[in-house]
Amino acid sequence: MDDPVSKADVRPLDRPDPTELERFRSMAARWWDPNGPLRPLHLMNPTRLDWLLRQARAHLPVATGRRLLSGLAVLDVGCGGGLLAEPLARLGGAVVAVDPEPANIEVARRHAADAELAVDYRACTLEEVVAEGRRFDLVTALEVIEHVPDPAAFARGLAAAARPGGLVVLSTLSRTFSAWVQAIVAAEYLLGWLPPGTHRWQKFLKPAELARHLRAGGLRPVGLTGLAYDPAYARFTTCREPSVNYMLAAVRDASGAAA
Repeated sequence: MDDPVSKADVRPLDRPDPTELERFRSMAARWWDPNGPLRPLHLMNPTRLDWLLRQARAHLPVATGRRLLSGLAVLDVGCGGGLLAEPLARLGGAVVAVDPEPANIEVARRHAADAELAVDYRACTLEEVVAEGRRFDLVTALEVIEHVPDPAAFARGLAAAARPGGLVVLSTLSRTFSAWVQAIVAAEYLLGWLPPGTHRWQKFLKPAELARHLRAGGLRPVGLTGLAYDPAYARFTTCREPSVNYMLAAVRDASGAAA
């Protein structure tokens, strides 16, 4: 059956917003600083990775042992400095990691080289990967969709990058009052975890909205979890309520047909 997402469908999916690119370019040198402007991502990463791997075990033909992702093709979209791409490579995945900001890719390449990890980092967009015709077993886009101009088109692009039976995992923020207070007022202005202006509340997606975009691309949502900050231990944990940060997993129908 024909791929439900044509090249025409995904052409505008992730044209970078120059303002967003400049914001992340200014932070590029500090991607791996756990106390720097990307501290929330460092705090979230262990919990995000753990939940992602649980979804992989449930929906992909994973290996046993420490090299869980051996034999799987992995695409990390909006990889930044490689905070997720590196552990996915350590787990055995053949990782392609893309980001439209060259400064981020340069940082990621240097860090992976120092760690002696093989990650195929590319300064390009999801659109370009889809245009190549490559398809992946696992596609990730963590804390990315709230920064793209057209989230519906971006979701279609993620679907197009997944092969039939493949798994797509995203993390983002819900458009709620709680998210405005915690992710913008607290994180950007009170705690100073992120530079002011990093997030725009209007671009946050509620889980039902994100699920609808994914279904339109031929993906079937299979998992949802909230992420909550635990100040007692300075860490994030999974939770039932996806009212601030959350993760959503979806599977491409084995037929490749649109839902």
